[in-house]
Amino acid sequence: MSKTPLAEEALRRRTFAIIAHPDAGKTTLTEHILLAGGAVRAAGAVKARGENRRARSDWMKIEKERGISVTASVMTFEHDGKMFNLLDTPGHEDFSEDTYRTLTAADCAIMVLDAAKGIEPQTLKLFEVCRLRDIPIITFINKLDREAQDPMALLDEIASRLQLDPSPIWWPAESGNRLRGLAEVGGQGRFQPYARKVAGSDADAEHPAPLPLGDAAQYFEGSEQADLADALELVEAGYKPFDRQAFLEGHMTPVLWGSALRHFGIEELLKAIGEWAPPPKTMKARKEAPPETRNAPAPEDIAVEPGKDEVTGFVFKVQANMDPNHRDRIAMFRMASGSFKRGMKLKVQNTGKQLSVNAPIMFFASDRELAEEAYAGDVIGIPNHGVLRVGDSLSESGLVRFAGLPNFAPEILQRVRVKDPLKAKHLKKALEGLAEEGVTQLFRPELGSDFIVGAVGQLQFEVMADRLGEEYGLDVIFEPSPYAEARWVTPASGGDKADLEDFAGKYRPQMAVDIDQNPVFLAKSAWETGYVSERFPRIAFTKTRERG
Repeated sequence: MSKTPLAEEALRRRTFAIIAHPDAGKTTLTEHILLAGGAVRAAGAVKARGENRRARSDWMKIEKERGISVTASVMTFEHDGKMFNLLDTPGHEDFSEDTYRTLTAADCAIMVLDAAKGIEPQTLKLFEVCRLRDIPIITFINKLDREAQDPMALLDEIASRLQLDPSPIWWPAESGNRLRGLAEVGGQGRFQPYARKVAGSDADAEHPAPLPLGDAAQYFEGSEQADLADALELVEAGYKPFDRQAFLEGHMTPVLWGSALRHFGIEELLKAIGEWAPPPKTMKARKEAPPETRNAPAPEDIAVEPGKDEVTGFVFKVQANMDPNHRDRIAMFRMASGSFKRGMKLKVQNTGKQLSVNAPIMFFASDRELAEEAYAGDVIGIPNHGVLRVGDSLSESGLVRFAGLPNFAPEILQRVRVKDPLKAKHLKKALEGLAEEGVTQLFRPELGSDFIVGAVGQLQFEVMADRLGEEYGLDVIFEPSPYAEARWVTPASGGDKADLEDFAGKYRPQMAVDIDQNPVFLAKSAWETGYVSERFPRIAFTKTRERG
């Protein structure tokens, strides 16, 4: 049975995220994947409309100064007949919530490990998120140009700590100054030589083309070639051969090696993504009318297939002020089905509002081009003035609702005020704008005028202060708040609205609302949270809230 053009376009898509512990080399790998894919001429330079523009995936000022990624960027490029949508996530643990939401838009993840350090705490956390969402994982062990752990020890760590079967596709011949190259495991017996730096220069030599391992004697010294052949025999006997079905089901991870900095092993990784990463999958959703619709039929569970005619999808991120010259707000919309054409009208399920999408954007980090069309798996940017929020579902009918994206209770709560009291109104608008991006939480206490800002980590406050200054011209001060925890409160099983009102009345000084006007209890300690939840069994105190 022949596939429809819609289904064929979806099959060409590869939408993947890169996850890693900070300093594992994720941003460098991102740039070199773009280089291997022909999207850039050199790491950091974009080839678009014939111009050689700067376009690192880290485009925010604070990211460039500190050398860390704190926002999730989307980069689209075409290579070898396929359309790749690369989602670059923040590596720093203070931005794990942004990463979690980005992973909801990914069909596959590239897990980057430092060859000297193996699995680190943040890697483990991000892996757990992938497991929760059944996202298959390709492992890339980076920084082979430096001294590395024993390769088998690294694979055994993947097997024991992640409960995944590692299947090495290539095998490193040494590391650091002794790195000779990569040998293919169980395949054609190919060897990819590693080229050292050009003498008297900072530039890398071009890596020679692959050749049969038996013909690669010139790249080895002493018994190195024989030792590598022996190691390959052990590897082929000791590890399962790659099985794509086991990979797609989340039981196996293919393991590739290289050095992003030296552009070594990158073509092999890109080829693996193209061949093995899954195309967009069928997504679970519900068919339901907007909440205020009268006499609406009962919601029903549906499966949204990529080849379905209706354009559907969800917003997983909102990014404000990508262009400092314009107060723009771009909603990043992951398509689940259909053929989108510029100028189409889409409806927001939870509000019933209709949008004419006249200037949709395809991203290349902070560079952008108008998107004339898009298909399932693609990520397009929809400019809007606060109409779209993280977790919103959009479709032509306005009846399709994908599972909402979670908000997590913050771990640090601080007061924020602006130094110039005349700018208090500007502060409110700016804080609401940043909160709508979904990276930080904003709580407005029912008593008092101070805003309470919640974040996962301290670095988020530094980024907020930087952005409030750069983008809004506001000089702000963050101060300790008397609160340690925030919990969303709703009637528990057996409880009702009257119980909630009774509780809110008794704890009025500690009640607040979030940006969606949902009631929040601000506790002074973890002990108080426990004590109050025991006293009020008809109230649910929750750490997460679904948005959308």
